[in-house]
Amino acid sequence: MPLTIKVRLNGPYAVDLTTGDVLLTDHEGNPIALPDGKPTIALCRCGASSRKPFCDGTHSKIGFQGAEAARQAYDAGAQSATPGDASGG
Repeated sequence: MPLTIKVRLNGPYAVDLTTGDVLLTDHEGNPIALPDGKPTIALCRCGASSRKPFCDGTHSKIGFQGAEAARQAYDAGAQSATPGDASGG
């Protein structure tokens, strides 16, 4: 069974540890210990967690929007702008 990583809507990446071996490393390749006994870990996606690389729930306090929601909001704003708004003219 393949390793499963679920992108949660406006939340962390959820990694299912029951589907196989997982090695989590830092930018230098040093292993990061995984929490014992948990079937799933949540990896921070918003960048504001005090427990990086793990999620601490801060995304919900700061109103983090995943790329999908942020892009939809941007596109909606861009469509409502009239020509000349960005240039001032």
